[in-house]
Amino acid sequence: MKDRQLLDRVDRIQADWRRERPDVDISPQGVIGRLHRLADRLTEELCLVYGRYGLTEGEFDVLCALRRAGEPYERAPGELAAHTMVTTGAMTKRIDRLERAGLVTRRRSDDDQRGRIVALTEPGRHLIDQAFTDHMRNERHLLDQLTPNEAEALETLLRTWLARMDHPHPPVEE
Repeated sequence: MKDRQLLDRVDRIQADWRRERPDVDISPQGVIGRLHRLADRLTEELCLVYGRYGLTEGEFDVLCALRRAGEPYERAPGELAAHTMVTTGAMTKRIDRLERAGLVTRRRSDDDQRGRIVALTEPGRHLIDQAFTDHMRNERHLLDQLTPNEAEALETLLRTWLARMDHPHPPVEE
């Protein structure tokens, strides 16, 4: 049995399940449960920085997608949705809020008069540059809880796992 000080919430949940359902392999819960808990904790820490700039996580994401586009810092809403992994409906709400705050503008596309283009304003660019710098400082602080070797190994494992989830190979028939 693990040392009592090292037991975490997931260990306690697993112990309960082992007692109640010894017939079920609960070992995956050790990884998945901890990933969920870690993701929640990381999101809390990251959102503290976004909040300092009056932004939600989604709004920060939109501003970053525009800033990463390079000059003139603009994208079509559909492009923004693709670069932020949200639906166009959710994107519209984010853009509305950012436009009201003076951080982005919307205009008709030169190529397609029915299309729209979203662009960072100068205040929006200034804000996201500051917020992104603080965000990266915060991520560095969070990651520094691991050694450089641990962080590198974790990144490799996560990249591999995510690639396999995103591009599953069909079972090989024998």
